[in-house]
Formats: sequence, structure tokens, C-alpha cells
Amino acid sequence: MSDALIELSDAIAARVRHASPMVVGLDWGTSQLLSALLWSDGVVVTSEQSLPEMDAYQAVLPGGHRVPAMSAGRDVTTNVAVLRLDAVAATRAPGSELDVGGMLVALGSDGEGGTSASLGMVERLGPAWQSQCGGRIDRLVRLDIRLPLSAEGGPVIDSRGRLVGMSTFGPRDTVLVIPTTTIERSVGQLLTHGHVPRGWLGIGVQPVQLPRDIAVGEAHGSGLMVLSIAEGAPTWGALLPGDILLSAGDIHLVSPRALTSMLGAETIGAQLSLRLLRSGAVVEATVTIAARPA
Repeated sequence: MSDALIELSDAIAARVRHASPMVVGLDWGTSQLLSALLWSDGVVVTSEQSLPEMDAYQAVLPGGHRVPAMSAGRDVTTNVAVLRLDAVAATRAPGSELDVGGMLVALGSDGEGGTSASLGMVERLGPAWQSQCGGRIDRLVRLDIRLPLSAEGGPVIDSRGRLVGMSTFGPRDTVLVIPTTTIERSVGQLLTHGHVPRGWLGIGVQPVQLPRDIAVGEAHGSGLMVLSIAEGAPTWGALLPGDILLSAGDIHLVSPRALTSMLGAETIGAQLSLRLLRSGAVVEATVTIAARPA
């Protein structure tokens, strides 16, 4: 007679064995370890937020062989860091459609060439979202899983062994997946530029409530107060500290994220109309969006 539990266990173990060539460990000479995903030949990606800023690391490949890994670029907005290795062939199965409750396995490196595995399920799915730093993540994928710190940045596979994305820790130690589509979009720009180009206005802002007499005529009762302006920024001379931004284009500015989400790479060089409150009067200013300094 067949035993369903044994069959399930054997199937999961087989999926992990098949996916283990994608798992890379990253070592930088301390007791810490981070996992990474072998994305393409000679290219690995990992969680930017947990990778110390260095030029070179040691990559621990399956089987324990160590090779130098050189930093090629990192993007805090999508939490993707890219490193180059000596030519190492990569194989990865295409991703799949996910369902809440679907079983996933998060893989990591044990630092010696072996693979760790954490089994869990999709706790929540959602549409594309903006990170706190303004990057677009193509889909919200939150896992119900216990993930060791050292496994962050490793591949996440579905029950068929197909690559879903890269694991990372979110707010309050939640475990999220950076989808393959987001990684794909970031990797090419990181390998080319060392960073992901984004639009830049060069201002520091803080949400504030509008004065009562102004708020009555506005769709929202809040705006963004300009706290600082970088010298030479696109807004230098057009804005003043203390100005309260009400809208940019047709977007009401109720949070800093509302502003940063507008500044994708495609906006560089475009003109942006700003509506603002200055000395009690509503005025307008037009600025040209620049590329964010590296």
C-alpha cells in the first residue's frame, strides 16, 4: 500500500535536490552568512538590505567550492543586489502562477555547499506595490514560513520545483518574495549601470496637515512640507524650504511614497507640474525631473 505522507516527503526532497544548484552562499569573513540565487551564467542575486557594502565576497557553490564574487550593482528600492562570479552555468525552471495556500519551499545555503530548506505556504497575495524606498515590486507574495536569517536571499520554489523568486524579510519579520519579474527588470540595469536609474527631485519632505482654510478647498487635508533641497537639484530655485506640496501632475501628495512612486526611470527628463502652498497662497511651479545621483 502507498503511504501519502512518505510520497509527499519524497516529492519535496526531490524538488529540493533538483533546485539546489541554484543556491549560493555568500561569505565576507565574519560569522554571518547570506544566501543568494544563481540567476544566470556567472550572475547571482541576493537581498540588498542584508548584504554589507563591499567590493568582493566569497561565494560558496553547491558542493563547497569557493569562488570570488564581485559586486556588480545594488538597488535599495527593489531590494536586489547583483554579483558576478567566474563563469558558473545556471539552470532555472520558469515561474508559475500562485494561489493562496499553495505550498512553497524557501532554499538557503548552509555555508559549506549544502542546502537548507524551509517549507511553508502562500499566506497572502496582492497586486504590485511600492517599497518604502519607492521601488515597484510586481506582486505582493507573503509567506507563512519560518526562515533562518542565513537563508534570506535564496530561491523560493513552488510545489513543482519552479522558481517563484527570492526570499527576503519584510516589516515585523514577515517573509516576502521578490518575484522573478522584478528581479529580471532590475538585473539588466544593475549589470549595465551599477544602479537602477530613477527620477530625482532632490528634496526632503514630511507629511503635514494643511491649514483649515486651505484644507476646505482641497481634496485631501494634508500635503508634503519641503524640509531640504539639495544644491543643484531640479527643484533648486523653484521650491523653498517650508513650501507645502499639494499635488504633482494629477496626483495628490499625501505621503512621501506618493511622490517617490512617480519617479520611475521613464520620467527622467520629463517636466513635472507642482502645485504648492507658499506663504498662505497656492502657487504652481514646473521642474524637469533629473536622474537620481548614483
